Amino acid sequence: MNALRRLVHALRASSTAVQRDTGVSGAQLFVLQQLAQQPVASLNELAARTRTHQSSVSAVVSRLAERQLVTRNPSAEDGRRTEIALTPAGAAVLADAPPTLQTSLVAALRRLTAEQCRTLADGLEAWVEAAGVSGGDVPLFFEPDVPGRPA
Repeated sequence: MNALRRLVHALRASSTAVQRDTGVSGAQLFVLQQLAQQPVASLNELAARTRTHQSSVSAVVSRLAERQLVTRNPSAEDGRRTEIALTPAGAAVLADAPPTLQTSLVAALRRLTAEQCRTLADGLEAWVEAAGVSGGDVPLFFEPDVPGRPA
């Protein structure tokens, strides 16, 4: 439990600091940082890079687009896909932004073996199921629920 408390505490503190320092949430900054590394050709691609569900990252992208920090344009190659890219205003937010804890967590997962990742995922799934809080997709850390989608 102490490891989980440390993780939740670190995520909350990081999100609060990011919001205070940049004006965007930790999840929004994480998405901006992913886009700064490379624009994406679809929401599904961005969801894969952020290790979350497409509807969750879509809600974050919508908030970023409303603030003109990212653009969403139909793909020239496939009009069914939406290309997402950082705007100059989005790049300005990133200029002084710290790395997000989410970035560190994803990098740490990449350093684990496949067996360690499977064991961790299986254990966490079993734990939340036993606690009665399993099932469904959830938003990125400390982001509001997506309207119309069950939690």
